[in-house]
Amino acid sequence: MSHSEIEKLNQQFSLNTKQCQLQFVKGEGRIPVVEIKNSQASARISLQGAHLLSWVPEGETDVIWLSPDARFEIGKSVRGGIPICWPWFGAHEGSHGGNENFPAHGFARTVFWDVSDTCQLQSGETRIHFKLEMKQADEFVKTMWLVNTSVEYIVTIGSVLTLELITRNNGTENIEIGEALHTYFNVQDITKTTVTGLHEKEYLDKPDNFKRKKQNADIKISDEVDRVYVNTPDEVTINNQQRKITISKQGSQSTIVWNPGKQVAEKMGDLGEAGYLKMLCVESGNAAENVVSVAGGESHSLQVVYRLV
Repeated sequence: MSHSEIEKLNQQFSLNTKQCQLQFVKGEGRIPVVEIKNSQASARISLQGAHLLSWVPEGETDVIWLSPDARFEIGKSVRGGIPICWPWFGAHEGSHGGNENFPAHGFARTVFWDVSDTCQLQSGETRIHFKLEMKQADEFVKTMWLVNTSVEYIVTIGSVLTLELITRNNGTENIEIGEALHTYFNVQDITKTTVTGLHEKEYLDKPDNFKRKKQNADIKISDEVDRVYVNTPDEVTINNQQRKITISKQGSQSTIVWNPGKQVAEKMGDLGEAGYLKMLCVESGNAAENVVSVAGGESHSLQVVYRLV
């Protein structure tokens, strides 16, 4: 995106008051980023993928983990932050079988989103609306997703972080979507971090050939963990050494918990040295048996709220 295009965004959508500053700047890899600062928090969001890179409540350190070795390239996903997995989660599985040439977790995280609105709320929070229109997508994206669909992503920055992903089916036939907000959380030491709220819930264990298992205690991380907890609208809590993060949600029946562990992390190349010890993904979405059917002319909303305790 050129300097003039960034300036046009600032003319249309920037905010500059005593209560809030919002501006668009050129980020790493020449990818535009929106920077937000208000009395409650600050945040950075890449326009590629509408990918939130940072959320720092006032007086806190960053709640969101971004790899020190993250790569910022056009058309490539970023390691860390909050990637949007849409319109499928995991490997592609079409109606006639999956296409291995299509990217894992869909294409929404690697295409540019449009900004449609920004505003300062009476609560002191700042809200920004992103939009993705399939009818305006490039030809490669259209080969992956032929349905006339629009997606809105509403991010509200304050002492809590609220994310809402809305899928609208503008066609007449039902569509099926898998989705997740693939949030990387900053933790001080993964070996001393637990996740509560999923006791007695069933999950699919990816490292063990997706076997269905039941959680019998708090989740503790000592090795690779890659699980899809199904039928879980429940609130969960990440218990870190110095703070807790609660995750509450609506329109989500799946909770994905992921940490690559030492052996897998060393093969990835973009987690940073021992980065796996500092991050934990707890994702809210609809995956596996919880994929969502959206009727023609209807919409589906996935909303997630993060709070520090």
